[in-house]
This record gives sequence, structure tokens and C-alpha cells, in this order.
Amino acid sequence: MWLYSDNHVLALNKPAGLLSQPDHTGEPDLITLTRAWLKDKYSKPGNVYVGLVHRLDKPASGAMVLARTSKAARRMSAAFKARDVEKKYLAVIEGRLTGSGMMEDFLRRMTRPVRTVVDPESGKYAQLYWQAIAHVDGNTVVGVDLITGRPHQIRCQFAHRGHPLLGDRRYGACSTLPGVHLALHCRAIALPHPVRPDPLEIVAPIPASWGSYASAIRTW
Repeated sequence: MWLYSDNHVLALNKPAGLLSQPDHTGEPDLITLTRAWLKDKYSKPGNVYVGLVHRLDKPASGAMVLARTSKAARRMSAAFKARDVEKKYLAVIEGRLTGSGMMEDFLRRMTRPVRTVVDPESGKYAQLYWQAIAHVDGNTVVGVDLITGRPHQIRCQFAHRGHPLLGDRRYGACSTLPGVHLALHCRAIALPHPVRPDPLEIVAPIPASWGSYASAIRTW
């Protein structure tokens, strides 16, 4: 679960099914678990600071970076806002896609029900680059370079084109991936370190539960 740690930053491999932060459900979440781990590991008295600078959907897995100081949180949040962060995802989508391409849409977040829709009139611009990596059982493993970071962006943009992610019932998926809530994994994050000159480059292992889909991925 833990991928990298120093006095300013923690990087973790969030499992599918775990919330990024607390919500009204009271279910386990990454922030609360990380605070408890740091408090125990370093025998810290009082409150432990952990700053959330980006999120992954609960049913998704993969690399996340957290701040251990408020200064690191400010600088990392600024990097995300300025799009000075590279985020690579892996997804398994229904159906067959070949080649590569760019997806561009205007997306709007809805609250009831919670979902993202394509709305050219009032949506926010969303862009991603995709590349087909492998074909397994009639489905496609794709690599995604996320250029913008809209809520449910990858899920919505592929579903809008008739290729929902495996397990994504909210966006019309018919099939599932055994042992995984959603076939979406943040494979890698690269961003400036908030204090040091060398950049942070974090890579999260592909979930073993992806089975034959994981085996089909070679170098991406």
C-alpha cells in the first residue's frame, strides 16, 4: 500500500473500494487510516497532519500522493491546479478499440444522481489521450494520459462513446472484473516535489485481481 515516504510527502497505492477521504457513510477512508498509521509509527502525540491534494474514486485503485505538512499541501495543490502533474491510468473498457486518440468533451457534474454527463452548453472542458494496449475476451485494455482532471472524467468519456469501464454499472457497463469494483487504476503520477529539486515519480503495481488483463499489459 505504501509506495514512498519522506518528511513532506506520502505516496500510496489505494485499493479499490476504499474512500479517499471521510464522508457521511463513516466507511474506512485513506486519510483517516494514514493519520492512524503515522501516529502509531512515529508515536506522535495529538493530531497528525495529512493533506489531501487530489482524489481517486472509491471503486478505483492506484497511486495517490498525500501531504505531510501544510506547506507541502499548498505547493502540491498548486501543481495540480496548474496541471504541472502527469497522471497515467490503466482501464479495461467493454468492446474493442484499436490505435490511439484524443477525447475532448465538455462535462457537467450532477448531484442527483451523482454522475458526470456530457454537456456542450454548460460543461467544463475535459481532455484525455488514450492508447489501446491489449485485447482480452472481446474487451480492450487502454492506457490513458489524463490531461484535465474532471470528476468521473475517464468513466464518462469512454461510456459516452459506447465503451464503459468493466464494473461501472453507473455508466452502463454490462460486465464485471472479478474481485475489483471498477477496472480503473492510476498507474503513475509525476509531479514536482514540494521542497526538493528532484521530481516525484510514483508507480503503482497493477492489481493482481486484474488477472488475464494484467498479464496482457507489457510496458505501459
